Amino acid sequence: MTKLLKLKGANMDINLMADPKKINWKQDECPWNNEERTKKHKCAVKNISICDYFRGIEPVDFVICAYKNKK
Repeated sequence: MTKLLKLKGANMDINLMADPKKINWKQDECPWNNEERTKKHKCAVKNISICDYFRGIEPVDFVICAYKNKK
C-alpha cells in the first residue's frame, strides 16, 4: 500500500504569487525539498511540469503526494 501525504497550501506555481513570502496562508514544506535542503521542487508549475510524486489535489488546497513511494 502506497503511503500518501496531504500537504497543506498547494505547493504549486499555478496562478499564485511569485514571492512566497507574500503568501498569507499556511503552506507545508515539500518533503523532497526538505531532504535535499533546497527550494527548487514544486508539485506543479503551470504549462511546464508536474512532480513525479504528485497524485492530485483535494479541497481546499491539499496536494496529495507520494514522496518516498513513487509507484
